[in-house]
Amino acid sequence: MMARPRQTIVSLDDTPYYHCCSRVVRKAFLCGIDSTTGENYEHRRQWVDSRILELSTIFAIEICAYAVMSNHLHVVLKVNADKVKSWSDKAVLVQWHKGFKGTLLTQKFVNNEDLNDFEIGTVNECITEYRHRLIDISWFMRSLSEPIARQANKEDNCTGRFWEGRFKSQALLDEVAVLACMAYVDLNPIRAKMATTPETSDHTSIQRRIHSAIKGEQPAELVPFVGNDRLNMPNGLMFSVKDYIMLVEDTGRIIREDKRGSISSNSQHILTRLNIPADNWLKITSEFGHLFKGAVGALPALTEYCEHLDRKRRHGAANCQRWLCA
Repeated sequence: MMARPRQTIVSLDDTPYYHCCSRVVRKAFLCGIDSTTGENYEHRRQWVDSRILELSTIFAIEICAYAVMSNHLHVVLKVNADKVKSWSDKAVLVQWHKGFKGTLLTQKFVNNEDLNDFEIGTVNECITEYRHRLIDISWFMRSLSEPIARQANKEDNCTGRFWEGRFKSQALLDEVAVLACMAYVDLNPIRAKMATTPETSDHTSIQRRIHSAIKGEQPAELVPFVGNDRLNMPNGLMFSVKDYIMLVEDTGRIIREDKRGSISSNSQHILTRLNIPADNWLKITSEFGHLFKGAVGALPALTEYCEHLDRKRRHGAANCQRWLCA
C-alpha cells in the first residue's frame, strides 16, 4: 500500500494531537550499544532529547510525551494553531530565526531596518510561509531528524540516509487515544527491558514528569495535566499529573514479565472515567503500534475524521471499536 501524503493524514479541525515515530536504517544504532560491533552510542540519546525540547520552544507544537529508543524514537505532539495565530508578523520571524537563518530581508525586518515596498512584500510572503511551517509536524520532524543524522554520519564517518525516508504519524482523536498513546510511548523502555521503572527510563517524558512532580511542579517543556474532566482539553491534558504517573507505574508493573502487578483502585478509577476496561488498557498500552496503523479514536470521532479528509473507508475502525469501547 502506498504511503499517504501527509496532508491527507493531518486534520487540525478534528484533533491537534499526533503520534509520530522515526526509525533508523542500515542497521544503524541511534543510541545504546551495538551488539555486532560493540560500539556504544548511548550519548546520542541526549542529542535527540535536547533537540526535541529545543524545537518545542521554536514551533507552535507542544510535546505531550516522547521516548528515545535504541533504533527509533516516539513523540506525541500537540499542534497549537491558536498560538501561531496570536503571534504578530515580527514574532513569527523571531520564532523562526531561533532555529533557522531566514533571509537577509527577514533579518532586516526583525532589526527594524528600512525596506522598500517590494522588499516588504517579499518579507510578507516569508511570514505567511513560516507561520504555516511553525504548525507543520512534517517540518517539526524534519527539523528534529536532519541535525541528528548529520551528527551521526559525521561520527560514523559515512554518508547516506540515517533515518527511514518517512516518519510515521497517526491522529489521536480523543482523550482515551491521547492518554493511551502517551502511556504506550512512556512505557517503551520498560517493554524493551531498557529500564525497570518509569523513573529510571532515561530520556523519556515520564522520567521528566516524575522528577518535576517530586518538587511539586510540572515540566515547562511538556504539555501540562490540568486536572479537569472537560472533553475538549483546551489548555492541557485531562486528570492530574499524579494520577497519570500512578497509572503509568501500575501499567508498567504489569507489563514487566518478571514482576507481578495490578491496577490500583486509583488507576481503576481513571479507567472507569475513561470508560475503558483494564484488560483493554493493558492491551493497548502494550501493543498500540501494532493495533492501530492509522487514526485512533472512538467510532464517531473516526467517522468525522474520515469524512473531513474524504476517506471512503474508516481504516482501523474494527480495532478502535474492539479496544477503545467498554
